[in-house]
Order: sequence, then C-alpha cells, then structure tokens
Amino acid sequence: MKKTLLFLLISTFTFAQIQRVEPAFWWKGMKNPELQILVYGKNIANQSIELSDGVQIKELKKVENPNYVFITLNTDEITVPKFKINLKNGKKLVNSFDYELKQRNPNSSSRNSFTSKDVMYLIMPDRFANGDYSNDSQPNLTEKANRNLPSGRHGGDLRGIIKNLDYLQNLGVTALWLTPANEDNEKQTSYHGYAQTDLYKIDGRYGTNEEYLELSRQLQKRGMMLIQDYVTNHWGISHWLIQDLPTKDWIHQFSDGEGKYGFKRSNYRTTSQFDTNVAEIDKKEALNGWFDTTMPDLNQSNPLVLKYLTQNAIWWIEYAELGGLRVDTYPYNDKEAMSKWAKAITDEYPNINIVGEAWMYSPTHISYWQKNSKIGEIDGYNSNLPSVMDFTLYNDLPHALKEEESWDKGMIKIYNSFGNDFLYPDINNILVFFENHDTERFNEIFNGDSRYYKTCLLYTS
Repeated sequence: MKKTLLFLLISTFTFAQIQRVEPAFWWKGMKNPELQILVYGKNIANQSIELSDGVQIKELKKVENPNYVFITLNTDEITVPKFKINLKNGKKLVNSFDYELKQRNPNSSSRNSFTSKDVMYLIMPDRFANGDYSNDSQPNLTEKANRNLPSGRHGGDLRGIIKNLDYLQNLGVTALWLTPANEDNEKQTSYHGYAQTDLYKIDGRYGTNEEYLELSRQLQKRGMMLIQDYVTNHWGISHWLIQDLPTKDWIHQFSDGEGKYGFKRSNYRTTSQFDTNVAEIDKKEALNGWFDTTMPDLNQSNPLVLKYLTQNAIWWIEYAELGGLRVDTYPYNDKEAMSKWAKAITDEYPNINIVGEAWMYSPTHISYWQKNSKIGEIDGYNSNLPSVMDFTLYNDLPHALKEEESWDKGMIKIYNSFGNDFLYPDINNILVFFENHDTERFNEIFNGDSRYYKTCLLYTS
C-alpha cells in the first residue's frame, strides 16, 4: 500500500505542472483581439494543452526550451468570461489554470494622457517616503533595507507616496513619474529599479499591484495621473525568464563575450542607428551590447520578445489606469521593432502619450526619434513615438547661466536652442526638464543659489 501511494505521488509530480501564466488575465473588447499567453512549467511542451468551454487555440507555439508554450487566442471569438487552460498527459488531466477575460473600464481606450500643460514630478520610490515599515525587507527578495548604505534600500514605498499626495498637489504637480516600481531582485543597488526581474509584479518592498492601482486612482481623484517608467531594452539578470531562457536569442549573446550569457558591454554609441558612415561592428555593440553586467540586452527583433513587451505595457496601462509611459534608453533598442511596439500601444490608446529617453544633445539627433520626423524620413524611418525628452535644453541651460556673455556663449545658447524647434514634427509635445535622477542636480551646480533654479523653472515652464 505504501509503495503504491509513493508511486502515485511520484507519477503525479513527474508530469508537468503549470508554474506561471503571463499575462495572468486579459480584457475583452481590445482593439487588437489577438492575445498570446505564455505558459511555463517543467517540460510543459511535452504535454498537451486544451482550453475549456469551447475556446479555440489559434496557434500553439513551442520553442527550443520545452519549459514553455505560447498560446495565441482571438478574444473576439471567446464568449465566456472565464475558461480553463488544461494541461493533459494523454486523456489524464494533470493541471489547470483559471483564465479570465475581464470587462474594460468605460472609455478606457480614449483615456487622457499627459501633455505640455502638465507639471510632471519625478519620484524614485525608495527615496521619497516610507509609509509602511513592515515591507522594508522581504523574505523572498535578496537585498534588505539598509539606510546606512548610500546605494542600498532605504524603505520608501507606494504607501509613502499615497500619504503625501496633498503635498504633491499643493506643489502644482499634475503627473507623477515613478522610476520603475516592478520587482528588481538584484543583489545590490536594486533601489533604482532598472534591472527588473518580474514585469507583472510590483516590488514587494514598495507594496503590491493593488496599492499601485490605488495610487493611480487616488491621483485621478485629484485631477492627476500616473506615468510608468517602462524599460524595453534590458531586464535584470535574475529575471526568471533570463534564468531559464525560452530561446537562446531572447537576449543578445556574443560568441566572444564573457560568462554564461556571452556578456559584452554596449559602447553606448547610439547615433550608429542612423549614421551613414557607421562601422557595423560599432552599431552591433551599441545596440546588442549590454547596458551593464546585470542587465541582459533584450532582442526585440524576436517576435516573441516584442509581443511580450507590447502586451505587458498594454496590461499595465489597462490594469493601473495609467496616464502614459516614459521609456528608458530608447535608442538602444531595435528601432524597427520599437516602431511596431509604439504603434501597437497608440493604436489601442489613441490619446496615450509615450515619451522616449533619447539622451543625445543634438536636436537633429533627438528629433529623429519623434513620430513623423522629417529627419527620420530621410532614413526611411518613422518611430511612431509621440514624444521625446529635450536633452538639448537640459545641456545648454547651465552653460548659458554660467558663461560670460559673448558672441557664442551665455544666453545665446538658449536662443539658438529654441531656434532649432522647427526640427521637431511636434514641438508642443516635447518633455522639457533641467535635471533628473540620472543627472547632476541644479542646486549642486549653482551651490544652492535659488535665483538660478527659478530661472530654469521659467525656461522649462
């Protein structure tokens, strides 16, 4: 009897189990009815997949790693709000997952977004306010709170932001941009959030998905909105999809690179995207090289990767009722894939604003990345990206204020900067700023002299 029971237990766990499903739910009534569901489990591709309630699989894709299957559905053809993803071994049901197609909020597709009328306030959540000391360290997350370490976790969270919304509103803030709040389970410096390890989960040290939605709704009650910092170029090396790659080309790996994943650092020369004189080796290292050793470079030209990133961005917009996206390290991505990414999102949400970080100082270079750019047209390219950040003005402001006035120095730099506005296809949709989390702070440059700070506020208002 004991041997029989043991055999049954071993047999049960020999069969694949569904460990992850992403996205875990979706919505009816999306403009693009196609949905691709990632299902993960040990050797799951060796089992058969069936859906309940007559739901039809449009495509079932298996990849080189048998731990993954990708199920494509047409949601317009599904008439039930819930169905089961059944995992079978022959006729035997091994495991199942309850999948839900939710109803969209009214007018979700026509949501408002940020414009040049808004005052956008940037917050690094770990460094703003601690509203819940109980979540400062999490048993399932590696880095623990340590306020004595400048680059450590300091305890700020979503609850701290929610508790300070009166303060932000009184400042005149209308849009709140948080640096990435999704899980970043790297061993150190995880507070910055740009090495994400789970794209569907808020970092437990910040709170929960539900608190993120609560923050968004509390902002909306005040006539404000939440902007998500989205990263398409790279993930953290501890991301579960990196630890067990679906396909070898999910990330960029170099045959002469270092370590398990063929690491090679980017040369950061992103003008190679449009430089007609570029050496192909320089372009490859710029775009396919890793931003850092713990940030594997994603291959957006892989259709599965692009679909994952597109659906994830749409999922967050729909779930968290976002007012827009700011996209990190935009020119480091595959530009053709990113054009499709931006178009898919703006097709779904025609009014949504997406601003890309194209850290270049020439307005000619920056304008290349804005939708319908005449500069991009020369190269046969249209990014479909609504907005870009004005790094030219950011770079010129301190020089203009510090330099002695002369023929080409001082305030003439601001004059000439504004004179280049004609290069942008939509100058009224440019994000202007004079400092952020990546730059030296203006008060440091001018030793806390508030006159300079006020002047910069004038030029960026």
